[in-house]
Amino acid sequence: MLKSVQTDGRQPFELSNELSTELSNELSNALVLGKVLHLTMERLAICLLMISTSLKAMMCPKRCSCQNVSPSFTILCTKTGLLFVPPTIDRRTAELRLMDNFITTIRRKDFANMTELIHLTLTRNTISQVMPYAFLDLKGLHALQLDSNRLTFVSEEHFKGLFNLRHLILNNNQLSYIAPGSFEDFIDTLEDLDLSYNNLVNIPWETIGRLSSVNNVALDHNLIDYVPEGIFSNLHKLARLDMTSNKLKKIPPDPLFSRIPVYAKSKGSPITSLVLSFGGNPLHCNCELMWLRRLTREDDLETCASPLELMGKYFWSIKEEEFVCESPMITHRTPKQIVMEGQNVSLKCKAVGDPDPYVRWISPDGKLVPNSTRTMSYENGTLDILTTLFSDRGNFTCIASNPAGESTATVELIVNPFPNLANSTNCDKEAESGLSDILTPAKSNETKTLHDKKVVVAELTSSSALIQWFPQSHIPRIRMYQVQYNSSSDDILIYR
Repeated sequence: MLKSVQTDGRQPFELSNELSTELSNELSNALVLGKVLHLTMERLAICLLMISTSLKAMMCPKRCSCQNVSPSFTILCTKTGLLFVPPTIDRRTAELRLMDNFITTIRRKDFANMTELIHLTLTRNTISQVMPYAFLDLKGLHALQLDSNRLTFVSEEHFKGLFNLRHLILNNNQLSYIAPGSFEDFIDTLEDLDLSYNNLVNIPWETIGRLSSVNNVALDHNLIDYVPEGIFSNLHKLARLDMTSNKLKKIPPDPLFSRIPVYAKSKGSPITSLVLSFGGNPLHCNCELMWLRRLTREDDLETCASPLELMGKYFWSIKEEEFVCESPMITHRTPKQIVMEGQNVSLKCKAVGDPDPYVRWISPDGKLVPNSTRTMSYENGTLDILTTLFSDRGNFTCIASNPAGESTATVELIVNPFPNLANSTNCDKEAESGLSDILTPAKSNETKTLHDKKVVVAELTSSSALIQWFPQSHIPRIRMYQVQYNSSSDDILIYR
């Protein structure tokens, strides 16, 4: 079949059915191709938008320098005048350096979700406050540098979540307190701890003694005046301990110091050695520091602050026989004391020696007098007996001891009992719990014998008792009465 087609005023021509069908198919294909091209352009626009968003996320904070070296991302913001941690930091950052700025506070959101961060430097800012759990998400962090800031304390919440921390640098702050549990999350991983140049008097020594992986401990230039004996014995990987310029007068020996070679300086020392630095302390050079004098160290810088004849001398220049102690000597003790049973009494014992003697007391029955609610012993040699018992009578022995020996002295204590005090407080029937406070009068047969007793319980309730006694004017000097009682749940006597 033929079709007639008119074109541009020219003579019409006829198309066959086959040609018409072919043209129709071509037009359909063109329409389909146009739709495909349109969809492709839409997808391309979406991809470009996604790429643009990704690039925007990877953009550096203002005035910062960034390095995107696969697979890590480093941001350097040094001396840029930052007042706070930039909120646009990429959460995938592996190394972040924010030193030499004016950041004052570390907020909880500053490092949220930065699980890939390995190294964080906040050196030389003005940080005085770290919010609790500010580093909680930094589970992969290896090094945290907070030195040269204005921190005054470290709480147990500050470093929570740092399970892989190896280097903690806190020197040159104003720290005066570190909570005992502050390092708990990285107690087994920490290798380097720097607390130097602070205001620390007390150190969480128990925590320090559990740092099983630590290589370097810097405690120099603080106000530390005490080191517990044996605190470093389990730090088998310790290579350097610096306690220069503190307030130490004595340093107890430690088993660790005798197990490995000890040196005064790290330069030239073997790998399997320990570098000890105690210079700049007001050390009292007596027999207690003989162990430090005997360490085979070159160029040690320890000097003596006392006694007077050794002041200013280096350890290596002093002979061993000059490191001497003086045995205790008791210079004063309380004379014989006479008290009435139930009264308080103080026994004093003063001793001198080098080092200062430790004073303890032995009771008349040969037992060490403990600190309790009734007896209290003090470092100055005083023993307070708050309530004397008749069994306390006899000689109390004061023992003053130090590494050079010991000295003893006795103090006699006479305890007079209450004469003719028949304390008959037993009742025919034990008071039951829950009874009312209605007074219970004495029974008739008890009334008959009331005048035959010196002290009686006349009226009794669940929470009170009426105690009566009659004048005993025939007993001279007695001007005080004492009531002693105990609850039904224990046998501890209470005195009034």
